Parts: sequence; C-alpha cells; structure tokens
Amino acid sequence: MSPRKVPPRADALVVIAHPDDAEFAFGGTIAKLAREGKKVWYVLATSGDKGTSDRTLAPWELAARREVEQRNAAAALGAKGCIFLGYPDGFLEDTADLRGKLVRVIRTLQPDILITWDGYARRFNHRDHRTIGVSVLDAAFPLARDHLAYPEHLLEEGLETHKVGEAWLVGADEPDYYVDIGDYFHQRSQAIACHVSQVGDRDPAAFEERMRERSREMGAKVGMDYAESFRRISFRR
Repeated sequence: MSPRKVPPRADALVVIAHPDDAEFAFGGTIAKLAREGKKVWYVLATSGDKGTSDRTLAPWELAARREVEQRNAAAALGAKGCIFLGYPDGFLEDTADLRGKLVRVIRTLQPDILITWDGYARRFNHRDHRTIGVSVLDAAFPLARDHLAYPEHLLEEGLETHKVGEAWLVGADEPDYYVDIGDYFHQRSQAIACHVSQVGDRDPAAFEERMRERSREMGAKVGMDYAESFRRISFRR
C-alpha cells in the first residue's frame, strides 16, 4: 500500500522487520493504545518471504500468505492497517533508500510515537531487527524533521516535515518504560494465532502459558501482573 493512499494521521507508528514481530514482542501494547482511541499503523520492511521450513512454498507465495496473516493480526489488535515496503527477508540494509521510504511514511502519517526494535541492543537478534531499529531512528531524527532531507517529498508529493515526539524501543538491554498489558493478554494471543504459517500446530493453551510466563516475569520487575518493556527516547526538545 502506498503511504499516499492511507489517512494522513497516526498517533502511533509500529515499524518492524517481519510479520509477527509486533504481536510476539508488544502486541498487548498495541491493543492497549488502540483501546485508548489512538490510531495505530504498521510499517513492515519485509513480508517475511524466507520464514518457513516448507520447501514447497515459493518466496512470493509465503510473502503473500504472511501479509494476509499480518493484516488479520493487526486488525485483531485494533490497528488501522499495514504498509509493506517489500524488502527481502534476511537481507535488509540500512540504506538511503530505506531511510527515505521511512521518512516518507513518517511525514505522511505524522505519528507522535514510534515503536520499533532497539537496533543498539547488545543481545543477539535477527539482523533485520537490528537494521530496522537503526534505520527508523535515523529517519525520525533528524531526517523527517529537516526540510533539506529528501526535499522531493515536499516538491513532488506536498509532504511537510514532521517531528516525532518519542520512540519506544523493544528488545532493549535496559528497558526503562513498562506497559501494563493485563487486560490485553488474551487479545494479544488471538493476534499471534493469526500467524498460522509461523505458529503451526502448537498447542494453543501451552503456547499461551509460555507467553504469559514471560510477561509475568517482566511485570514482576515493576509491580504489574503482565507487562511489556521498552527503552523510551524523547525527541521533545
């Protein structure tokens, strides 16, 4: 979907590498934001065209399937929709082209909050997660803010600059911001279940209990029953 075809405002913009990243990592937060009336949009750098053990599937078939799954999962959480950038899974690079596409989406949707991977975390993570985390922060600050960066957005598309308010980074080594997802855990599980190509035939009850245990451990650190954690960066200065 072209950014020019979506509504011109988002309260929160989720920028991730693959379908299912958001639901597994912070689906409860998305559900909570949506329930609070905030407009949440997704941007996905890839369509997850490598993530399968099924040798009968061509990459384009898998990508098409996972895009449908992602749209269903986003809808289950109350998000408005998904924008797919179409980069190849596993080969995402921090390039001027990627940053330009991210800047265009930011200028189009004008989010106050960005939610993405922490590209600077020391713990091991998928290279696409690291890459999108770095790229989206650079796109938000200073590129989307500065009129001389990607000036064609204004000249050719009429897109004004935009200053993002803050970023929430998931997967951080030292999180400093926690979201209580106690009322949204089952909704998150339902969204995860939309990713049929990834969860397969796992026992739903056992799988949900493992996810609950992770969230319980995170919540115990700050006196919450269930929580998701982030490193929070403010650009409001």
